[in-house]
This record gives sequence, C-alpha cells and structure tokens, in this order.
Amino acid sequence: MKKLLIILSIILPLVSHAQGGKYTSLNVYGGYTFTDRVNLDASYTDIKGGLQWGGGLEYYMHWDQSIELSYTTMSTQFPLYGLGGAQVNVGNEGGSVSYAKIGTNRYFGHDPNAKKIPYTGISIGAGFLSGENGSETKFSWDARFGVKFKTNSKINFKLQAYVQSIISAFSADFWLPNVITYAYPGTAQVFQFGLGGVLGFDLGKK
Repeated sequence: MKKLLIILSIILPLVSHAQGGKYTSLNVYGGYTFTDRVNLDASYTDIKGGLQWGGGLEYYMHWDQSIELSYTTMSTQFPLYGLGGAQVNVGNEGGSVSYAKIGTNRYFGHDPNAKKIPYTGISIGAGFLSGENGSETKFSWDARFGVKFKTNSKINFKLQAYVQSIISAFSADFWLPNVITYAYPGTAQVFQFGLGGVLGFDLGKK
C-alpha cells in the first residue's frame, strides 16, 4: 500500500497537468482521535486517544468529485484487561495505529467558486496495528464529513469529523501485537471517532 501511494504521488500530478482543468491537491492531515474500547472474547483493550497526522493526495476529476489517497498514523497505548478488570500487559502497552487508504469525496453545492463547500467521503484500505512485540495488518475503512474553505491562493482548508475502523474476522487470531499468547474466536473491530483538519496545496491548478 505504501509503494502504491508513492507511485501514484508521481503519476497524479502529471495526469492533472495533462487534463487541463483537473488538478491534484497535496494534503496534510491533523486531528485528535478519541479512545475506543475493543471487546475480545474474555477480555478487552482500550486504544487510547491521541493526535493523528499524515499526508495524502486528492485528485479532482471535477470540482465536486475527487479520489483521495491517504496515510495517517498515531502513537497510542493498548492496555489489555483480563477477567476481573486487571491489566495483563503492564509496561508493554505502547504502540501505534496507522491507515493507508484510497477513497472518494463528494462536494455539494451549485457554485464551484464558493468559498465554503460541504463534503462527505469514504475510503477503504489497510490498517496497521503496531506494538512492542510486532504488528498486524487488517482491512480498514473510514467515513468523513466536513466543510472545505477555499482561498484566493492555491491553499485550501478543511474541517472534518471522521470515523475509522479496523476489522479482524478470524476463528482464532492473535489480533493485537502486544498480546503474545491470547487467542480469541469471532470478530473484533476498532471503531474510532475523531475531529481534525486538512491543509491542502493545489498542484497544477490554473
């Protein structure tokens, strides 16, 4: 997925230049993602909230429709609690959650020159759970809605709310990297909510 992002980061600006009115925005992401509790079979873990940041590319096929590639990451902790609520991985809970995704955004309104444009978007890709004892890669998705603020320059701003999820669906799986010997049946899901912003730099826009 990371290699795909690098390749497309080279291709998309060339495509946007060749297509004239179409263009690419280089985006910088920042926000706060809140704590999420993940229920396992006989225990649970809290993915602690923290600052999430990253970068990506957004290719505008039309002023109200785009394709977005993104990579975001956050440092966090994975305290694991067993029966009775006692933490079983004290001193071994540090880690990170990262996402590499491709998706689409839909902008609403009738005026492409409006300074404020609401939008929604959805993406799918890979979620990476990394800890002190290893890492796992799982299917992920996200959904978002917000408002884009345009300026008279090639810089734009977005404010958005988002939900993002990582899903593990196996009959028995060592799902979290900090859990060395604990296996569980069924499905576990990370479901995080966050608030953030996007700083965009329009490339090739006339």
